[in-house]
Amino acid sequence: MGAPSEAPGPGSTEQPADAALPSGHSVPASPEQSGPPGEFTTTEGGQDGSPSAYSAQLAAAVTGAGAGISHNLHGQRLGRKGRITRERILAAAIELVENTDEPVTLGAVARSVGLGMTSLYNYFTDFTELLLAILEPVMGTAQDEYVALAREYWTDEELAARAMAFVRSYHEFWARHTGLLHLRNSMADQFDVRIMHQRVNSTRPLIGLFVAQMDRQGALGDTAVLMATTLMTGIERSITLATDRRLRRILGTLPGRREESLLEVNARLIELAIRDTRDRAAQAAENAE
Repeated sequence: MGAPSEAPGPGSTEQPADAALPSGHSVPASPEQSGPPGEFTTTEGGQDGSPSAYSAQLAAAVTGAGAGISHNLHGQRLGRKGRITRERILAAAIELVENTDEPVTLGAVARSVGLGMTSLYNYFTDFTELLLAILEPVMGTAQDEYVALAREYWTDEELAARAMAFVRSYHEFWARHTGLLHLRNSMADQFDVRIMHQRVNSTRPLIGLFVAQMDRQGALGDTAVLMATTLMTGIERSITLATDRRLRRILGTLPGRREESLLEVNARLIELAIRDTRDRAAQAAENAE
């Protein structure tokens, strides 16, 4: 496979190396390394709650996701040096996306790790491919967080508490990865097909878990699916707005009580939707007998 050119050819849909991407992320003039080259550095996060580097969980997830990559895009086998270089690229991209406010480009990522564009193209053909490589381990960490909370069946007696725990975990996940998730949604809204598929595919299992909470026997068919889809679309949208750091700078940070109230409202919506759908499913099953 030949090396990709730095600029897209005629009719290409790929973005050039320094093409600005949407959603407001900037490139610092001199990005600082969080630690030795090739090593993920863990920190406690900034004062605003955003990570200034990476959590130990995310660092492990990125390393684990890269373990399955055996060759670069030229078909050359990745040794230790190649794996470290790939992880450095991912680390730099995460750092830029999460801690800056203007468009991030492939060129900016290459500069931050001291690579030329030709070297970077050994690993990623365009920014979308790089973003997908970051999203894979990030969304993988969700499996042990809010997704895990939805896997167990919530009894009617504990429904309110379980819904609140889920919403709180979901909000914390979005707050921790706000730059990345907002960039993903912005690119999906601009019809980047690969990102659109990632967004849908990452949400579909969670919708399935809520369908199971609402209608375990499948008595309502697609009605429960539509209810769960509508519910999660609304919850994501409200959490998206609450964690958008650009809106926070423009409108000011939500007072602590108002943010807590937002979580309570979302939890209440989940509780009511599940209770109502369970009642309707029970009635449908009874009528079918």
